[in-house]
Amino acid sequence: MKVTVCGAAGGIGQPLSLLLKQSPHITHLSLYDIVNTPGVAADLSHINTRAKVTGHIGAAQMDAALEGSDIVVIPAGVPRKPDMTRDDLFKINAGIIRDLATAAAKNCPKAFMLIISNPVNSTVPIVAEVFKKHGVYDPKRLFGVTTLDIVRASTFVSEIVGGDAATLRVPVIGGHSGVTIIPLLSQVGGTSGLSQERIEKLTNRIQFGGDEVVKAKAGAGSATLSMAYAGARFTFSILDAIASNKPVVECTYVDLNSDAQGGAATKKITGDIQFFSVPVELGPAGVQRILPIGNLSEYEAGLLKTALPELNGNIVKGTSFISQANL
Repeated sequence: MKVTVCGAAGGIGQPLSLLLKQSPHITHLSLYDIVNTPGVAADLSHINTRAKVTGHIGAAQMDAALEGSDIVVIPAGVPRKPDMTRDDLFKINAGIIRDLATAAAKNCPKAFMLIISNPVNSTVPIVAEVFKKHGVYDPKRLFGVTTLDIVRASTFVSEIVGGDAATLRVPVIGGHSGVTIIPLLSQVGGTSGLSQERIEKLTNRIQFGGDEVVKAKAGAGSATLSMAYAGARFTFSILDAIASNKPVVECTYVDLNSDAQGGAATKKITGDIQFFSVPVELGPAGVQRILPIGNLSEYEAGLLKTALPELNGNIVKGTSFISQANL
């Protein structure tokens, strides 16, 4: 399969591409960015694994990078700078995602689209609207990669309750920023004895774990390596679901209309919201089934109530960006 990484020369893109180069399911790893991709591709091409690596640079080579791709992973975007407002950051990254989605809609309309670029709550709806405008939207093939929230939750919870973080599964629903991230700690074995204070502190750490990294790096970066790991994990899950024809379950930010029955069940809890991170059964065609969220504790129900208005606002911001664009 051909997998294209858009933003492959960046802080997430390079380690993500290195991890993907190890997959036996990838025959062609296509790297795209506006700078440095030929060098990154040359470096990775010396690794003795199956995937052929090609590097593509600039708008003139975007079509070649994406043409015929089976999976497109997008960590592209710019980090927020000190003099930049959140609206400034949104407009820049939204424009980048819009352009990449437009090229993907033309060159690989059936590809699985894996969106890492922040703000995921808004960038996933942007891709959906672009694909709709081109008449090629399949909600089963569009995913917001929220896997870092799950990875962090497993790590942080295991530090308290013990066990193997690699196998401990902590469902995380909602969105992929701040209070929209809702870890369902009540559904994890070993957490029933935790005090409410401990649960609230643990929840906050999962929601704002990225701040720990930014602080530790003292302004020199953000969570690039852990995000690359999480992005690779989700890509491997998609590849496994396609190759093995056996369902793989991951929490991911999806269009709830991708599974009418499962989506409707989720909307009974969330209201009429279109995009939401839920446990999803992945199959060869993408979203095979949206799984039940399960029972929420009173505290988690409160987190959901707080998250929904912000999440809905994020979604509207993304869809509005495209409705006002001339594609």
